[in-house]
Amino acid sequence: MLPEIKKTIHFDTGKTNIFLISEVSDLPEDIFDAPETEYVAQRLAEKNQNTVILNKLGKFAFICRIASKEDTDQNKLLEKCRKAGESLLGIYKDHKIGSVCVVDCCHKPTETLAFAEGMLLGNYQFLKYRTDRSEKESTLTEIEIVSPGLDEEAIAELHTLCKAVYTCRSLINEPLSSLNAEKLAEEFESMAHEAGIKIEVLNKQKIEALKMGGLLAVNLGSVDPPTFSIMEYKPEGAVNAKPIVLVGKGVVYDTGGMSLKPTASMDTMKCDMSGAAAVASALYAIALAKLPVFVVALIPATDNRTDGNAYVPGDIISMMDGTTVEVLNTDAEGRLILADALTYAKKYDPMLVIDIATLTGAAEAALGKYGMAGMQNNAELYFPQLVKSGFEVHERIAEFPFWDDYEELLKSEIADLKNIGGRFAGAITAGKFLQHFTDYPWIHLDIAGPAFLDKRDGYRTMGGTGVGVRLFFDFVKKIGENKVQV
Repeated sequence: MLPEIKKTIHFDTGKTNIFLISEVSDLPEDIFDAPETEYVAQRLAEKNQNTVILNKLGKFAFICRIASKEDTDQNKLLEKCRKAGESLLGIYKDHKIGSVCVVDCCHKPTETLAFAEGMLLGNYQFLKYRTDRSEKESTLTEIEIVSPGLDEEAIAELHTLCKAVYTCRSLINEPLSSLNAEKLAEEFESMAHEAGIKIEVLNKQKIEALKMGGLLAVNLGSVDPPTFSIMEYKPEGAVNAKPIVLVGKGVVYDTGGMSLKPTASMDTMKCDMSGAAAVASALYAIALAKLPVFVVALIPATDNRTDGNAYVPGDIISMMDGTTVEVLNTDAEGRLILADALTYAKKYDPMLVIDIATLTGAAEAALGKYGMAGMQNNAELYFPQLVKSGFEVHERIAEFPFWDDYEELLKSEIADLKNIGGRFAGAITAGKFLQHFTDYPWIHLDIAGPAFLDKRDGYRTMGGTGVGVRLFFDFVKKIGENKVQV
C-alpha cells in the first residue's frame, strides 16, 4: 500500500514521531528532557549508530541522525537518508503503527524528503496472490512531514513519483498467466487514460503492415499476438518542439525460444518487460505531475517461446527498415523487437531517444545489481545530464566504451547483420546492433542487473525494482526547468 503523505505545521506528541537531526542539540528542548537528551547523545556516540528509539508509553519517538560533518557528497547523503527512512518500516509493522510524523529538526528539507521517499518506496508489497495477505500487509498508511523549508508541491510530486514506481513494480511482478502482451497494453491504456496521455495500441495486423520483422519473428512461437504501444504526452507550452522518445523492451516472458534457457535461468523471466514497464510508468508520472516536456513512449511487446512455427538459429529476417539479420541465437530477441521500435522512432524526428531493456547477461555480469550499462551515439549533449540524474536518484549509469571496432563482431557473411557478436563484449555488441537502426541522438541503457532482485535491498524491494522510472522523471524534470539544453 502506498501511504498518503502530507505536510503539517505541528506534530502531536501523543503520536509516533521521527525527529531528524544533525546534532543532538537539534532536538526540541520542550519535548526531550535532560536525561533523555543525554541518553540519545550516548547512543549516537556509539560506532555506526544513527538511530535511537524511545518508547513513550506505547508511542515511539525515533531520533535519526541523517547528516553529519562527514557527509560532503550530497548524492551519497540523499541515499543514506532514503535507506534510513526504509530501515524503520519493520518496527512500524511489528508495533502496528499506521501513522508517523517526520519532524525536520535540522532544517534540511531535501534530506527530509529523501527520508520520506525511502519509507514510501520501501513500503511496497506485492501480495496479490497471497491468501494470508492481511497477516503480511504493512500497517503504515500515513506520513506527515513538519519541515518549514519543504513545500506541499514537492511532497505531492514525490507521492506521484512513488505511485508510478509502485505501478511499474507491480507490472513486472505479474506472472505471464495474467499479463501477456495484450494485457500489458490494456494496463498501459488504463494508465494513459488516468494521466491524460494519448495512446494507440497497434495489433498484429498493423504490425505486419509496418513490416516490423523483428517483433513478428520473436512472436512466431507464441499463441498470443504481439502489440506495439504508442504513448504520447504533449502538454501545451512544452519546452521542446521535438519529443524525447523512450523505448522499452516488452518481452513479457522469455524462454530463450529455440535457444532454450536452462530452467534456473528462466524462473524470473517475467521481468523481461521491465524496460517497457519503466518507460510507461515514467511517462505516467511525468503526465500526472504535468511536467512541461513533450515525451513519447514506444513499447513493442511479445513473449518469446518455443513452438512449431518459432524462429530458429540460421533464419534470416527482414527488419522494419529493410535490414536483413542472420539469427544465430533466438535468446537475443530483445534487440530484435527494440530495433523495429527504434526505426519507428524516426518518424518523430526526435530530440533524443533513450531505450531501456533487460538486454544482456553481460551487463549484469559486469555491474551486478548496482548499476546499469549505458552507451550513446550523438547524444553528448544529454548523456552527462542523464548520468547526473542517475547519481542523484541512485539509479546509476556506467558508461561502456562504444568504439566502432565492435561493429566487426556483428558482420554476417549472408545478411547485413548477425544478431549476436560472439563470446566477448556482449553488452556492447548488443548496443552496436541497436545503433544500426538509429540516425538521431540516442542513448542505450541495459538494466539486466538492477531490474529484478531475488532479495530485498533496502527500499528496493524483492522482485521488480522499477529502476528507470525515477531516473527518467528526474531527467525530464530538469529539461522542463531548462537545466538541460533542448
